[in-house]
Amino acid sequence: MGKNKLAKFSEMATFDHVIQAPYNKVDQKDHELKGRWKQDFFKNENPLVVELGCGKGEYSVSLAEYFPNKNFIGVDIKGSRMWKGAKQVAERGLKNVGFIRTNIEIIGAFFGANEVDEIWLTFPDPQMKKHTKRLTSTSFMNRYKQFLNPEGTIHLKTDSNFQYQYTLAMAKENSFPILAETDDLYASPLLSEVLSIQTFYEKQWRERGLPIKYLAFQLRSDKPLREPDVEIEKDPYRSFGRSARE
Repeated sequence: MGKNKLAKFSEMATFDHVIQAPYNKVDQKDHELKGRWKQDFFKNENPLVVELGCGKGEYSVSLAEYFPNKNFIGVDIKGSRMWKGAKQVAERGLKNVGFIRTNIEIIGAFFGANEVDEIWLTFPDPQMKKHTKRLTSTSFMNRYKQFLNPEGTIHLKTDSNFQYQYTLAMAKENSFPILAETDDLYASPLLSEVLSIQTFYEKQWRERGLPIKYLAFQLRSDKPLREPDVEIEKDPYRSFGRSARE
């Protein structure tokens, strides 16, 4: 690990708004804050919003500034990226945003039933080869159902047409209420100040002329979830570690 990364990790360890609990630390045990984030971490009863795969934390920090009466938690395993958002929170004195450095596969160890009111998925890896790794797959939806309020919303922003079409098909297959959908956000009337927040990766995609997609839906279903039986064309481009079409 380089000196720069070591310095970031050292500073992250001093932030009281950052919880570092990757898989090898949690060891399949529930975190002590599960079900108690509002009372014990934020010290209020405001709605709780979670960004999964938060990267550098741009969305979590910006949302926290837009909505001071909501609590925000950014989740990612990449501590050197998360450091940027965590540092901004410390510098700006924000009290309504925190971060968890952990593996999203074990997210159920951190939140209790109905504890989360919204989930944001901002430019996740589309994982075109294996659906169980997609953050919008039914395997992850079953995880989210354990802690997302039934009236809560899942937001997806993505450059990936594959991810967008797959998620839309998955939502329809399971009769999830779809609240908003567009395959070209910046040409859509849905565009707002909140949806105009741009992550590091979104800026890169837009500079390349890729349209940004947005989907919002509710995770309401009493039946076992089903994967959509559809063929979706894979994304033809390669960037930032993503696999190109085979």
